[in-house]
Amino acid sequence: MNRPALLRLFPHSSAHTPALAGMRAWPRLRTAPGLLRGHAALMALFCTALAAMCLPRAALALSYCASDGQAAPMALVERFISADCAACWSEPATLSAPANSVAIDWVLPGSQGDDAPLSAIASRDAQARWQALGLPANALVQGRYTHSSALPAHAPYTVRVAHGLPVNDYIGTSIEAKAVDEAASAGGAANAPAPAEHAVWLLLVEHIPAGTEGTPVARNIARNSLQGAWNMREQLLKNEQPRFYEARPMQLAPGAQATRLGVVGWLQDASGAVLAAARSRCEEATP
Repeated sequence: MNRPALLRLFPHSSAHTPALAGMRAWPRLRTAPGLLRGHAALMALFCTALAAMCLPRAALALSYCASDGQAAPMALVERFISADCAACWSEPATLSAPANSVAIDWVLPGSQGDDAPLSAIASRDAQARWQALGLPANALVQGRYTHSSALPAHAPYTVRVAHGLPVNDYIGTSIEAKAVDEAASAGGAANAPAPAEHAVWLLLVEHIPAGTEGTPVARNIARNSLQGAWNMREQLLKNEQPRFYEARPMQLAPGAQATRLGVVGWLQDASGAVLAAARSRCEEATP
């Protein structure tokens, strides 16, 4: 795809639009069973009403976007391309993600800055993920690099992600993790995995179907991201249960199409091994 075509698709560069400031350190949320914080409930009702008043009919048709009911991915495929490499977008040899995996497309800022062919979809978040994986600068081969992470067959945790409807260039997103034994138990004591510090990633992605916009494979372009750590070593009170949950608004990248947005999230241990992942799917509202 040439640069003019990309600019029609993504008219503004997001290379200088980092993730929201102050979103890196996420506290552990501990709540008593069945307790819903009043201000959170009020804000949720307000945002829902505001979305209903401001959004077009096509957007309102999508009433529920979450990972509920979907099989957990067994692999995470992260495809990195340099914004300098125009041919990388339409490369026929691009690895297609297997059916039981989720693919993420990161576009690294190029040496040409805003003049790079793919600068419109490049982001600093891609650079942050590259560094988090500990990849050297010379890992890119002809402007491309693919990193795959196999998830454990019997994951110690389950991950749930969800998002709402966009309002004023922001969209509400959330991620939650539970120990598998806890999720399967009926209120009994859970045999949770060994306590540890875990990193969590939540991405706002834009889905581009295969065969459109010049790409030979389906892509999930990372448009914004949040990263944090959940401390799973704290002691709980007798009337508390562990709940690792975060809800945050994410800013829409310039040029992103709201109808193509979704979220992908995963939990990884201190070594960087991905333990569990999830992706959202939108369900149409029933009349």
